[in-house]
Amino acid sequence: MPTFAWILLIIVALGAGLIGGAFVARKQIEKELGEHPRLTPDALREMMNQMGQKPSEAKIQQTYRNIVKQSKAAMTKSKK
Repeated sequence: MPTFAWILLIIVALGAGLIGGAFVARKQIEKELGEHPRLTPDALREMMNQMGQKPSEAKIQQTYRNIVKQSKAAMTKSKK
């Protein structure tokens, strides 16, 4: 096989690997964020306290559920 063909083969394989790796990494990150959102009830409680609110546990849980529901809806909408 000529040298030119080997170089071309290496470049094509590198490009395919980069593109495939980017798609796999994107799916993994979406899955991880869907299962473990970055905003936790403790972080939400701290944010509300910093804004001067004294939130009840029910309000924190309600807000957290709404955030999780919105993030799941956004994930399903982006998949369409």
